[in-house]
Amino acid sequence: MIKKVPNPIDRHVGSRVRMRRMLAGVSQEKLGEALGLTFQQVQKYEKGANRISASRLQQIAKMLDVPVSFFFEGAPTGDMPESGFADAAATTYISEFLATSEGVQLTKAFTRIRSGRVRRRIIDLVEALAEEDAGSA
Repeated sequence: MIKKVPNPIDRHVGSRVRMRRMLAGVSQEKLGEALGLTFQQVQKYEKGANRISASRLQQIAKMLDVPVSFFFEGAPTGDMPESGFADAAATTYISEFLATSEGVQLTKAFTRIRSGRVRRRIIDLVEALAEEDAGSA
């Protein structure tokens, strides 16, 4: 039996739903209730296992206070030619990081820091730790 692989666009849209939901501090259960779904259905949407219809995506966008286009930002283009100077791999890497709970926590905490000097020192620290970790691997 052949396993069905989610479409890359469906996975991308689902990961953007998850990222926005987490940034908004909304649980899968809460979003599901607002949509008249179970949290398991929300999970399937977020993993790209089930496609989100246009009307459902519009509902989700309204509930998460973003335009529908937000869910397609940085989406894979398939066999369409890449345009501009954007690095698709970097965009994907960032989207995947922001879709994790650690990425959301770090982003929320970092954006609450008002001092540009402190933010720069944190970046320097993280880069130093990453270099040290890469050197010991």
